[in-house]
Amino acid sequence: MLGLPEDIRACLFDLDGVLTPTAKVHKAAWEETFNAFLRERAERTGEPFVPFDTGREYNVYVDGKARADGVRSFLSSRGITLPEGEPDDPGSADTVNGVGNRKNEALMAVLRERGVEPYEGSVAYLRAVRQAGVRRAVVSASANCAEVVRAAGLEELLEARVDGVVARQEGLRGKPHPDTFLAAADKLGVQPGEAAVFEDALAGVEAGRAGGFGLVVGVDRVGQSEALREHGAHIVVRDLAELVDGASA
Repeated sequence: MLGLPEDIRACLFDLDGVLTPTAKVHKAAWEETFNAFLRERAERTGEPFVPFDTGREYNVYVDGKARADGVRSFLSSRGITLPEGEPDDPGSADTVNGVGNRKNEALMAVLRERGVEPYEGSVAYLRAVRQAGVRRAVVSASANCAEVVRAAGLEELLEARVDGVVARQEGLRGKPHPDTFLAAADKLGVQPGEAAVFEDALAGVEAGRAGGFGLVVGVDRVGQSEALREHGAHIVVRDLAELVDGASA
C-alpha cells in the first residue's frame, strides 16, 4: 500500500526537494554565497576564480548537509580552510559559520520574496499516509525548517520535526550520519526497521541506509536516479505521486 512494505509504520520526509521545491532556492543561495567568497579570495590572492559548480559540487559537497558541514566540505574540496567561528557569526565573517550565515541571509531574502509552494504530489502522499494511519515526521538539515513547513501549509500533515535547530540542541550529527532520522523515528515511537526514509540528497539516502531503515526512497528531481541507488536508495521515484499510483522507477 502506498509503495510501502506492510511492516512500515512511519514515514520520515526530508524537506527541501522532497516536500517543497526550496532545493532550487538553496542551490541559488549557495551559488551566490560561494561565488562572492571565491571571487573576493581570487582578487586578494591572485589565484584564478573558479565558480561554484551547482551540479556536481552542490550534489557531492553541500546538498542535504547541515549548513556548516556543507561550507566545510566544499571549501575543503578546494583546498581552503577557514576557522570555525561561532554559530551566531555575522555573514561578513570569513569563518565557516560566517559563510553559512551569509548563505542563510540570501536564502531568507528569496523566500520572503517568493514564498513556498509544496509539491502537489508530496501533499497528496502525505494526506494518503495520514489516512492510512502511518506516522509522519520531517527531517531536515535546515535551521529554517519550521518556517518553511509553516509557509508551505504542511504543519497539520506532520507530527514531528527534527531539523538543524533540534540537531544542534541535542548534539546530533548531520547527514550522511543517520542521527537525525533515528531521532525522528524515536519521537514517533517506532524502530528504524519500521520507518521509511524519503530523500532527494545523496547524503540523505546514505543516512537512511546507515540507520538500517526499512525502506529508503530516493526522490529524483534532477536526473540522478542511478547515483541515488548507488548511495543507498531501495527505490527511486520522480515524484511521491508515483507511490500513490503504485509505480516506481
